[in-house]
Amino acid sequence: MRWSNQETEADSQGRLPGSDTDVVVRRFDAPEALDTRFYEVRAKSALNRVPERSRVPFEWTINPYRGCSHACTYCFARPTHEYLDFNAGRDFEREIIVKVNVPEVLRCELARPAWGNGHIAMGTNTDPYQWVEGRYRLMRGIWEVLRDAANPASVLTKSPLILRDADLMLELAQRARVSACLSVPTLDEKAWRATEPHTPHPRARLEAVEELNRRGIPTGILIAPLMPGINDDPKQVEKILALADEAGATSVGGQTLFLRGATRDVFLDWLRTSRPDLVDRYAELYARGSYAPRAERQRIEAPLRKAQRVSPMSEERFFRQKGHEQARPVDPVRIHTMTMQEALF
Repeated sequence: MRWSNQETEADSQGRLPGSDTDVVVRRFDAPEALDTRFYEVRAKSALNRVPERSRVPFEWTINPYRGCSHACTYCFARPTHEYLDFNAGRDFEREIIVKVNVPEVLRCELARPAWGNGHIAMGTNTDPYQWVEGRYRLMRGIWEVLRDAANPASVLTKSPLILRDADLMLELAQRARVSACLSVPTLDEKAWRATEPHTPHPRARLEAVEELNRRGIPTGILIAPLMPGINDDPKQVEKILALADEAGATSVGGQTLFLRGATRDVFLDWLRTSRPDLVDRYAELYARGSYAPRAERQRIEAPLRKAQRVSPMSEERFFRQKGHEQARPVDPVRIHTMTMQEALF
């Protein structure tokens, strides 16, 4: 991977693995960023085309960051850090790539005559609202560009920091399709702290869902991954679904834990340290590959499938409640009901 030279003042100079170009390397004096290095790079492109083999209903993504300080044990994007000659474990969490010029590059790309105004999905790899977004504000710049271009978009995140940009999202919603999704895999404090150590509280995410919907931005939830013996208790899932409905969620999606490549190694290492009581169970469930057996997935996902059949959650309901004379069609771009892992690997 090639990066252009940096011209901003550096905290230090460094070099990305696999690159012969010096880049700015920053550290922040904050508890959330201890022992974390942020590599400021100038990207040559902002848009990423989704592989044609993918089943997801969009063609383009934007990832302003590579790596993620949320440090979720199960993150399917961990292997992408190996493309940069970093490892998928600690490096993924502590060596973060920041594409400082993404908004400017995106503006140029969307201005091209050949651009077809295709839907752009964000949050499909690492979380665009991870902690450092509060410092760089790249997403705000991206939303400004999308608004100006009237380009449809969606975003998936675990952070209520998204509320900072609700004004721009709403302005875009007046001109094009826009939607959001908050990931809430569990409400259990112990499971949350163990599997998502540096993420905002799940209750705060549900509050963000409610606030975004109140402001007029259709927002759903993702309950994923559901991990056997960790957050798959049907009563817990049903509680999330009930709170999501109260928050006006326009959709619900989720799936059972998926383990592939380096993510499998990282997760199983964590399991041996933090949940040794589950090691044998996971060895059996994932003995044949990346997925748990179909019967196990069906059992775990049963509360979700029931909710999807009988729940009034929908964008159609949302727009009717907002007073539109005719309901808008349900947005086909539901990144939270597709298997993102299959889109990226």
